[in-house]
Amino acid sequence: MPGVVIVGAQWGDEGKGKITDLLAQRATAIVRFQGGNNAGHTIVRDGEEFKFHLIPSGILHADKMCVIGNGVVVDPRVLLSEIDGLKRAGVSVGNLRLSANAHLIMPYHVLLDQAGETKLGKLSIGTTRRGIGPCYADKALRLGIRVQDLLDEKILRTKIRAAIEPKQQALRELSVQRRKARKEAGEEAKGIEASDLVPDPRLDVHAMVEEHVNYGHRLEPHIADTAKLCWDALDSGQTVIFEGAQAALLDLDHGTYPFVTSSNPIAGAACVGAGVGPADIDEVWGIAKAYATRVGAGPFPTELHEEIGERMVERGHEFGTTTGRRRRCGWMDLVALRYAVRLNRMDSLAITKLDVLSGIGPLRVAVRYRSKEGAVLDSFPYHQSILHSATPEYEELPGFDEELGECREEADLPQAARDFLAYVSEFVRVPVRLVGVGPDREQTVWLDS
Repeated sequence: MPGVVIVGAQWGDEGKGKITDLLAQRATAIVRFQGGNNAGHTIVRDGEEFKFHLIPSGILHADKMCVIGNGVVVDPRVLLSEIDGLKRAGVSVGNLRLSANAHLIMPYHVLLDQAGETKLGKLSIGTTRRGIGPCYADKALRLGIRVQDLLDEKILRTKIRAAIEPKQQALRELSVQRRKARKEAGEEAKGIEASDLVPDPRLDVHAMVEEHVNYGHRLEPHIADTAKLCWDALDSGQTVIFEGAQAALLDLDHGTYPFVTSSNPIAGAACVGAGVGPADIDEVWGIAKAYATRVGAGPFPTELHEEIGERMVERGHEFGTTTGRRRRCGWMDLVALRYAVRLNRMDSLAITKLDVLSGIGPLRVAVRYRSKEGAVLDSFPYHQSILHSATPEYEELPGFDEELGECREEADLPQAARDFLAYVSEFVRVPVRLVGVGPDREQTVWLDS
């Protein structure tokens, strides 16, 4: 399996990091192909917890090449902080490579994102406010700063000036807003002073250039032509894993727009975000929880607002790795999962957190929707107004009370758990090949399907 893409099959937070870490044992290289530090992967190995935001999940394998591809947007401060944290933990980062063509999240992107959280009416979209959206916007506007620009001070200065210029008015308005906020907080203020019309000190061009040149010096050993690294590995028959962040239902084009991320987390985007061709992809793995979660706003047909939902939050420790936000929980949505399977042409499924369902019965899975007009919807609706008001219709399956944390073989799983997995597999027409029964990487069951 030379080229393998791993994608989230729901709204994110499915446990992709753990599955990537497991499959990385069979790979030569692991490539992150989109998103930024709005993602968060948690891996538990031998009881020790590692949290990653930019660095690929395979970094714990010293003999694997770990690549941050051109499709990722990189905050250099965050990346260096992760590198330093791994070094302190005794993990080598000599195998880390960073695409020279990846775009940089700059301080002005973060400030604009924090001040200008997108809203739909009174409803916030729910971004992480880490500058990801504004960075991707500048990339499309050809105003982006790329990793390679860190290595040429003259070009870096020119590009930063060009990028800041069209934002000056917005940045001045941010300064005024800060002054008003201080006044409302009770601080002494007598109107708007001239100093308040000066952008944040962090946006001084000279200081920004100097700071980022220093980042360039530290990152230079990792900067490479990462597309060629992938080509060389694939052409020699080695296995390369392409790791996505977020998930299919948050895809900018195919997700629940506008409540989506700023990039394309689907399998097809691995080619663009890593610089490989479609024929290089041999297999696609989708990762889904045994239930469903979502962070932030947006439609979520199977969401639970009762005791069972709270139990899922507690048993599943459903708080975001990146933001700490509480995740909304609900029953597994097979209509949405089947949509994600087809969108990504998945070959295999990994179902994580099956252990969370222990003691919750009967189990329910959504198999169709019903519109507010009463129409039966067997397929995921393309129109957002329909999805927002759709009501799920469920099939009930027997639950199980046994704890699964010690299960290591398919035969160790209770029959009801195996029947649940078989029902999911048959409905979406993709084999379930891997099951997570706890947070540790060893708490995994491989299936024969």
